[in-house]
Amino acid sequence: MDSHQEREERQKHNCSYTEFLQTLSVLQWILTFLLLGPVCALLISWVIYSKLWPVFVMYIIWMISDRKTPERGGRRSIWMSKWTMWKHFRDYFPIKLHKTTDLDPTLNYIFAYHPHGIMSFGAFCNFGTDSTGFSHIFPSLKPHLTTLAGNFKVPLYRDYLLAAGMCSVAHSSIDYLLSSHCSGNAVVIVIGGAAEALHCTRNKHILTLKKRKGFIRKALTNGASLVPVYSFGENEVLEQYHFEPGSWKRTLQITFQQWIGFAPCIFFGQGLFSSASKGIMPLRKAINTVDCY
Repeated sequence: MDSHQEREERQKHNCSYTEFLQTLSVLQWILTFLLLGPVCALLISWVIYSKLWPVFVMYIIWMISDRKTPERGGRRSIWMSKWTMWKHFRDYFPIKLHKTTDLDPTLNYIFAYHPHGIMSFGAFCNFGTDSTGFSHIFPSLKPHLTTLAGNFKVPLYRDYLLAAGMCSVAHSSIDYLLSSHCSGNAVVIVIGGAAEALHCTRNKHILTLKKRKGFIRKALTNGASLVPVYSFGENEVLEQYHFEPGSWKRTLQITFQQWIGFAPCIFFGQGLFSSASKGIMPLRKAINTVDCY
C-alpha cells in the first residue's frame, strides 16, 4: 500500500513539474513576443552612452554588412529549433501539425496561414521550431516563417528572429525564396497579419483577405503552389477586449497598426498557475494546424 501511495505521489510530483516547465516555456515566449524588441532597443541605447560604445559600432558595421540576410533566406539555427523548451511549449496547449498529402520537394510553396490570432502560437511552434515534427512530416521542405521587415531593423532582436528561422515578408524576400534556382522552400505567410489579430474572437472565424491577395500574385509569378494552412483553436486560447468601431480606442489601435505595422491588442487568458483567474497565460486548449493542399 505504501509503495502504491509513493508511486501516486511521484506521479503527481512529476505531473506538477512538467506543467511548471510548460507554463515557464510559454511565459518566456509571451515576454519575448511583447518585450524583447523594446528591451533590445533600450539596451543598445545604454551601450551607446557607455564605455562599451566601440562594441556597438562594430556590431552596427556587421549589421550593415548582414542587412540582406532577412531577404536571402534568413539564418535558421537548427540547434535552436530543437530546444527542449519548445517541446514544453507545444505540450502546454498542445499544438499538433497534421499533413493531408505529400508535397513535391522539387517545387516551392506558399503556406497561406490563418488565423493570426493574438500571438500566432501555432505559426511559431509549427514553423519557427521543429517541436511538432515539421522536418519529419515534410522531410524535404525547408520552412521560412515570414514577419514584418521592420522587425529586422532592431539590433539584437533581429538576430533572435533570424536564428528562429524567420525571414522578411518583403517582396524581394519572397521572390528570392520562390525563385527557380531554389526548390523545396515553404514560405509561411500569416496572411491576415495585425489586421486579423484585431478581429480575433473566441468561437468565431473572421479572416482578413479582401485587400491581401498579393501572395496569390507572388505564387503565379514564381510558379509556386499555394497551400492553405489553418490552425483550429488559435482563436480559442486568448480573449481580447473589443472596442466599438469609431471609438477613440479603436481608432488608436488602427492608427498604431498603420504606422507601426501591428495593433496593440488588450488580451487576457488565465492566471499564471490557476485557470480560475485571469492573466496573460493562454488557456490550455488544443491547436491543430492542418494543411489543406
